[in-house]
Amino acid sequence: MQAMATETFIGNMRGPVIRRTDADYDAVRSLYNGMIDKSPLLIARCTDVADVTTAVNFARQNDLQVAIRGGGHNGPGLGSVDEGLMIDMSMMKGVRVNPTACTVRVGPGCTQGDVDHATHVYGLAVPAGIVSTTGIAGLTLGGGTGYLTRKYGLTIDNLLEADVVLADGSIVTANKSENADLYWGLRGGGGNFGIVTSFLFQAHPVNMVYAGPVFWDLKNARTVMQKYRDFLHGAPEELGAFVGLKTVPPVDPFPAEHQGKRACAIIACYNGPTEDGQAVMAGLLGQLPPPLFNWMAEMPYPALQSMFDPFFPKGLQWYWRGDFVKELTDEAIDAHLAQAQKLPSALSLMHLYPIDGAVRRVGKNDTAWNRRDATWSMVIAGIDPNPQKAGEITRWTKDYWEAVHPYSADGCYVNFMMDDGDDSRLNATYGDNYERLVALKGKYDPTNFFRVNQNIRPLHS
Repeated sequence: MQAMATETFIGNMRGPVIRRTDADYDAVRSLYNGMIDKSPLLIARCTDVADVTTAVNFARQNDLQVAIRGGGHNGPGLGSVDEGLMIDMSMMKGVRVNPTACTVRVGPGCTQGDVDHATHVYGLAVPAGIVSTTGIAGLTLGGGTGYLTRKYGLTIDNLLEADVVLADGSIVTANKSENADLYWGLRGGGGNFGIVTSFLFQAHPVNMVYAGPVFWDLKNARTVMQKYRDFLHGAPEELGAFVGLKTVPPVDPFPAEHQGKRACAIIACYNGPTEDGQAVMAGLLGQLPPPLFNWMAEMPYPALQSMFDPFFPKGLQWYWRGDFVKELTDEAIDAHLAQAQKLPSALSLMHLYPIDGAVRRVGKNDTAWNRRDATWSMVIAGIDPNPQKAGEITRWTKDYWEAVHPYSADGCYVNFMMDDGDDSRLNATYGDNYERLVALKGKYDPTNFFRVNQNIRPLHS
């Protein structure tokens, strides 16, 4: 790559281009997952769509591998690349709410928290995840599950339109009537087909919610998981609730007498009147032993979304594995509990996120996201601030996953894949949609230009 080409590229960019010799290079290139360290040759900090197309064209013309960073929350570190070009859209943060149509136009650098902040003043929300620092772009393109999923579907079920920069530098719009095949693939197919520079979402009425965590001692976990399993399917869809195996954080404001205890938690959100939420939860809690603590209360929806942010700052060591789960049998619960006894750190966890309700009302071939027959999406995450524990939390995660995998369904939510996202795993994840995705890749990205992702390869790449 000639120095003159680089200088021309820098001159054509509205946003800054960071080189290895620049003082802020290390700060800008750093990743959410501290376990992963990558050194791009250049970082293009895009401010608009023209910058994105300029960066794509430069990379293609100079045979540079590209990685795409939106909100920068990607667990496997796929928002960066060694010796290539990072196209960083984290500064493209615009959010525009149309309260009449209940739609939200969102820039690709936005976090979930950015979107929640903008929509909450209108009494609206877009169904998304459970941590406000999550980038909305990556979350959406992988599918998107969270507290509102049972009532309003996956994030992709609320994606109305996307503007996309393709590998040849052209810009297209994808929706039901324009480039409908691309619109289909973007809804669950990840970043395989292009760079989304604008998302248009359907929003829904969400304001104050009855929500928060309830923790039990691990000795009660078998009963909690059984009762949760049996209760959830018949619960109103206004209730989103996931179950987890974890540790009571050893910090304030958690009760000092319970800090550091291994625990089972249900984190719930009822989108409706507080008294209705209390009545619904009473139907579950009345079947269970007294908890260590119950912190469910009325709160603004963004407060729930940001509740766990302090525990997961940028730079922690992460290793995760996931699976889709159809049935949570008693034998599966026992396998979970055996592994939860071995939690390697206070932050490590297992969560089961519900996949039912509105998700099931969309056909499995209507979007790239195929596993609408699942009941839960499971994630096992080894997490610790200490780099010296990276090996230990990775081994624990793999051992846990191997112990419970026999009780799982095929495939995994792509946003919970790390280094396990090979062709066979993706094939299992996308099922009978996989061949269609391969063909779509061949149409929109035949050279596999966008390959730093959970990669769907065109047939002849």
